[in-house]
Amino acid sequence: MTTEENLSPEEIAALEISLPSALELCKLGLATMIDIRQSFEIEMKGAIPNTEHIPMFEMKLMLGDTLTEDEQDILDAGDIKDMDAKSFFSTINKLHRSGDQILLCICNSGRRSLGSAALLRSLGYPKALSVAGGFVAWKKLQGL
Repeated sequence: MTTEENLSPEEIAALEISLPSALELCKLGLATMIDIRQSFEIEMKGAIPNTEHIPMFEMKLMLGDTLTEDEQDILDAGDIKDMDAKSFFSTINKLHRSGDQILLCICNSGRRSLGSAALLRSLGYPKALSVAGGFVAWKKLQGL
């Protein structure tokens, strides 16, 4: 799997979208935001309204990827969301809606979502993007 550390500046630029642009695409019904943070992160820091929750580390494990030590530590810090390959692809396909919907991955700061967007593209979802700044940017935009 591609991780954010393995991406070149050009690849990052091709994968990233600004938060205001992402929110506008969602408002227009052209995109769906996918919160890839772990469940405990959402519980601790807060949820973003109107997002689908698909935790990245469970997704990586389910697809047979090995987690880094840091990723495993984060995964071990909370409860694992029960997700198998069938439910993952069913959810992604439903969100993708026959190729027209943009999949906007968002994490806490915008780093992990780069890897998730790259992963989704490698799985055949070319309209996957990472929301720059992540939850931190969203919170700042909301004045929280």
